[in-house]
Amino acid sequence: MAIPAASVPQRDDPADKIVRHASMLSSHLQARREQMYPPDAQKSLRNFMIHEVSKLTSIPESTLKLMSNEGKGPVPARLENNHRAYTLAQINELRELFASQKPAEALRYLPHRREGEHLQILAVANFKGGSAKTTTSAHLAHYLALYGYRVLAIDLDPQASLSAMFGAQPEMDVQQNETIYAALRYDDERRPIQDVIRKTYFSGIDLIPGNIEVMEYEHETPRVLAQKQNGNQSIFFERLRLAIAEVENNYDIVILDTPPSLGFLTLGAIYAATGLLVTVHPAMLDVMSMSQFLLMMGDLISVIRDAGAVMEQDFLRYVVTRHDPNDQSQVHVVSMLRHLFAEDVLTPTAVESAAIETAGLAKRTLYELEAGNVGATTVKRARESIDAVNERIVDLIAESWGRG
Repeated sequence: MAIPAASVPQRDDPADKIVRHASMLSSHLQARREQMYPPDAQKSLRNFMIHEVSKLTSIPESTLKLMSNEGKGPVPARLENNHRAYTLAQINELRELFASQKPAEALRYLPHRREGEHLQILAVANFKGGSAKTTTSAHLAHYLALYGYRVLAIDLDPQASLSAMFGAQPEMDVQQNETIYAALRYDDERRPIQDVIRKTYFSGIDLIPGNIEVMEYEHETPRVLAQKQNGNQSIFFERLRLAIAEVENNYDIVILDTPPSLGFLTLGAIYAATGLLVTVHPAMLDVMSMSQFLLMMGDLISVIRDAGAVMEQDFLRYVVTRHDPNDQSQVHVVSMLRHLFAEDVLTPTAVESAAIETAGLAKRTLYELEAGNVGATTVKRARESIDAVNERIVDLIAESWGRG
């Protein structure tokens, strides 16, 4: 017996459902953002107490207090408890001041690269989700800026988590032709990379944000290669390096937060990089995934070399992330990696911490947390771990520059 048409349930087409869900979620997220961050709100960085300034600049606290009392240098804010607090921009003013007053010690105060020191381009890579690529990139960028380096952060991931960390919401704040794709595309709409660089609230860091638009490069490149339309244009994997070269005099270090895939953008990042940081969570499934990543990356490097191009990388290091040193299975994995790769595995590890998770939920790093956000002991332990990782990376950069 036939079932009456009216009683047959209507099938919800999966494709239509995806479109509907995307619209619903986007609207919901936009409403939440407007509630949390009004249209005229801007993300800001906390001020730094005088003991923090001393640690960041190596200027003694007594000198800073004397300068403040005598009205010399930038004028710090006075808190309710009468303590002095400096902005990061003011800290950089202090660096410039001391570097000019003490030329023989200028590098101690102002670590900008000197003549003959090449731009450092650090690619943070792994195609396994959850390996903390963005967390590593954001903390490294903040650490470098806090210690006086000029940083350009480039978000190559269509998910644009790094952009969100810097307050640029990919769906609302990044318009068409405002990502790195604008500087890499093959048509007449291509823009100079300078046009898509943004200042951030974090003094010393500029950003090229990402959003879903960066995927256009993955779609466009094979079409151009197939149709042989690139003519005299640069080989596709050289385009990112050449674009960065347009602004290299403005920066000391470029950080590339790569997508969780080995596509044309990641290939360009690997070719452009002077340093490659592979993040790895010390679990066997993640290590197995990293093995596949390395095998595929090896194939891609062969493609680059077969094209006659030369890769100029100073170092490759594995960064152990989300590490629980009390987990014996993780201890075993880390030991295995150190046995296999020796010094190529960074000695310091980034511990798994509630402080990092809490900061991440608020789109912040540990360096932005105010006192009282999380337990002091928890923050201290996490901060020491992240500082140690970043300090070792800075050491590698200094070695590549010949600073010893």
